[in-house]
Amino acid sequence: MPAPSPGTDGGDVGGEFLSQGQLVRRRFLRHRAAMTALTVLVLYVLFVYIAPFFLGYSLTDLDAGSYEDPSPAHVFGTDQVGADVFSLVMRGSQYSLQIGVLTTVIATVIGVLMGTFAGYLRRGTDAAVSRVTDLFLVVPLQAAAAVLIAGVGGSWWLVGLVLGFFLWTPIARVTRAEALALAQREFIEAARASGATTWRIVTKHLVPNMIGTIVVNATLTLALAVLTEAALSFIGLGVQIPDTSLGLVLNQNYTQLATRPWLFWAPFVAIVLISLTINFIGDGLRDAFDPRQTRR
Repeated sequence: MPAPSPGTDGGDVGGEFLSQGQLVRRRFLRHRAAMTALTVLVLYVLFVYIAPFFLGYSLTDLDAGSYEDPSPAHVFGTDQVGADVFSLVMRGSQYSLQIGVLTTVIATVIGVLMGTFAGYLRRGTDAAVSRVTDLFLVVPLQAAAAVLIAGVGGSWWLVGLVLGFFLWTPIARVTRAEALALAQREFIEAARASGATTWRIVTKHLVPNMIGTIVVNATLTLALAVLTEAALSFIGLGVQIPDTSLGLVLNQNYTQLATRPWLFWAPFVAIVLISLTINFIGDGLRDAFDPRQTRR
């Protein structure tokens, strides 16, 4: 076997054979922006879940005065009712992340199954899935949120369900396109000739070969879910009290931007930090799974 050319990243690197999984892991670990973002995100997630246990107060403690300035006792000050804004940002980050994860799981499962079956079966199934996808793209998310969330109640898990049922369409389109190409490959023809069922071909052959595309799109959906939830909660169509989120904290304090800017900027920076780090991780995963990537 000829030696690999300098600057390439193939299955044989420096005389050592690497599997596809090892190549993907090596490329991702060498992606500086993605690794930095992953480190920051992990530290922030650990912080927002651990820090509240060491605070001397909770969201239910309203003993402080209204609109107190930042101090060692209240890092971000207090809001109108005397609640500690630092505690609100920590709890809001927890709920925003939980909504993002729930939304991503639902959207990924629906999108992958719809897109894969449409791309593999084609004809009537493809046409039906395409029409359903177009329908979900036409319905405004804000209107659906107003009907479903405002009518039933804005708990965090309900917001996650609503977002998941509306954000699956981009994943479905991407997986459909890839399934159309994979369905013509020899290993799919061999599986079909051996009598494998449609479900087995989809779950055992098509989906595993699309794992890179699925992971990248799931990561981007997570960032989109966090931003979408923040936007809905900011206009009053998302999470409602007694639950909270970063968007709801913004909604409750944006009128104080001119006089008490820290009440607005604290949750705003948290939203930007979460979404930005997730997007950098998604970029790193995209480059790692890209078969055309040749940089070592």
